[in-house]
Amino acid sequence: MSLGADNTLEAVRAVYSGAEGELWELLMGQQIHIGGFKASADLAERAQIGAGQQGVDCCCNGAGMRFLVRFRGVAEMTGVDATEAVIERGKERCRAEGVSDQVRFVHGDACATGLPDGAADFVWGEDAWCYVVDKPQLISEAVRVVKSGGTIAFTDCISGTVPMSAEESDRFLRFMSFPNVQDVEGYRGLLEGAGCIVMTAEDTGRFAPYVDLYLEMVDKQLTYDALRILAFDADALGAIGAEMQFLRELAHAGKIAQGRFIAQKR
Repeated sequence: MSLGADNTLEAVRAVYSGAEGELWELLMGQQIHIGGFKASADLAERAQIGAGQQGVDCCCNGAGMRFLVRFRGVAEMTGVDATEAVIERGKERCRAEGVSDQVRFVHGDACATGLPDGAADFVWGEDAWCYVVDKPQLISEAVRVVKSGGTIAFTDCISGTVPMSAEESDRFLRFMSFPNVQDVEGYRGLLEGAGCIVMTAEDTGRFAPYVDLYLEMVDKQLTYDALRILAFDADALGAIGAEMQFLRELAHAGKIAQGRFIAQKR
């Protein structure tokens, strides 16, 4: 089930070009997804992503792509993102880590990438597809660019098994700058409808404990760092903290989750 909101691509660009994006990276590291390195390693192992393959990622700053070429032996990655500031940051980090020859960035729309048909061995995503308005078109585009027999592997923020109220869903989506979210069965249906065999569609169980972790980090260690990002505005940090507490409540109640999905194109 999708849950609608008024968030737009411009809102997402504003988040990741400004202080809010910097704050998320303070809490989550360069891998701005729940579970970081362990989540990436888990998804890659389950999806059998490995040496010599070529992949496409809805990429943010490219941390997932750098992980794949460095730790899974992936030969080449192409990342698509709509925010120029994020792409430039990603290019700088790839140069610093010596992987620029294996990673390239495309400034564009994940729903209309312009990439060739059937050229990729796999399509990859980590908690990024929740920012895309048209998820059916996103899945269709992922299926288009991957070869027959290729893999689509992603995690994403999803709605859980316990329904949110209208007020809860509106608050959640607005704070996270998501236009809508899918649930496990929604993504399963989209993948199957686009011609894929779905091997995995499940809740990772990570969302609640990781929100607990992020809140504890700010409270016990990173208070000054968070305040610096927010121009030492204690009220702003308090407001963000209240929204994070709200996320914690939703997650522990089973109303939001991180989903894991692995599918094969027929």
